[in-house]
Amino acid sequence: MKLATLKDGSRDGQLLVVSRDLKTAAIADGIAASMQRALDDWAFIAPQLQLLYERLNAGKASAAFEFDTQKCMAPLPRAYQWADGSAYVNHVELVRKARNADMPDSFWHDPLMYQGGSDDFIGPNDDIELQSEEWGLDFESEIAVITGDVPMGCKVQHAAQHIRLLMLVNDVSLRNLIPAELAKGFGFFQSKPATSFSPVAVTPDELGDSWKDGKVHLAVRSSWNAVLVGQPNAGVDMVFSFPQLITHLCKTRNARAGTIIGSGTVSNKDASKGFSCIAEKRALEMIADGAASTAFMQFGDKIRIEMLDKNGKSIFGAIEQSVVEYHQK
Repeated sequence: MKLATLKDGSRDGQLLVVSRDLKTAAIADGIAASMQRALDDWAFIAPQLQLLYERLNAGKASAAFEFDTQKCMAPLPRAYQWADGSAYVNHVELVRKARNADMPDSFWHDPLMYQGGSDDFIGPNDDIELQSEEWGLDFESEIAVITGDVPMGCKVQHAAQHIRLLMLVNDVSLRNLIPAELAKGFGFFQSKPATSFSPVAVTPDELGDSWKDGKVHLAVRSSWNAVLVGQPNAGVDMVFSFPQLITHLCKTRNARAGTIIGSGTVSNKDASKGFSCIAEKRALEMIADGAASTAFMQFGDKIRIEMLDKNGKSIFGAIEQSVVEYHQK
């Protein structure tokens, strides 16, 4: 099943069911007004959405219309919780090596995770508004899951059953603000502006055998100014699976329906697969040459993030954004 949220002038938008080929959609009228409403009562609402999905794919849904990602908000426009992990430890290792910092052994068996802002996500085609190019704007191509209610102390063998949906993520970072923030010892804040997500969120079964062991075994494609710069396989070198990230999150607290958990920047040890963020490219340059030569994003730059299935068809639709100068409203 594929779901999206239509911009309608409200904070939470209107829930859509989207066809498998991403060509048509239908408003989930009379089933659930919003994505959060569906997640809150998933066992009752999901089967009804599934029936509408089947009718839509068969061309039998009444009031079906052309699906337009430009009219989409993030699938979950605001969430009770957004926690981003760093499951691709290769990425962490490269960034630390570039600045001659040691890699703690604990990073290989205890996930890194931070809690980001979840009250103001932006849509898949919304502009990335930036006040200053000097802040070092970077894209970060990731995968995320949306969970149902997860009890505190959830064991890893039970965690997968709480995954409701998957999405792509652009976890925007302001790299030049990060060092000073981390030096305070209290984590990210100003260096993590609004996050964006793919037009569509999908249930795990939509991925077929590409969803295995709590990982997505397909490439995440990142194109920067229309040039493909990365296509690492998300199932390769993912040290911590999504069930493991959920278990980590819920060690000391419950997670409520609508919690979003990110994988962190998708990264492969095979450098020929390219990069999913500029920081990784710069890290490789620093290791090889002693200095970074690739600049961060500038006003007018564009980023496209997408995942294709084994037949070359888009699964989630594309995140496609431009960087624009912010003017206070």
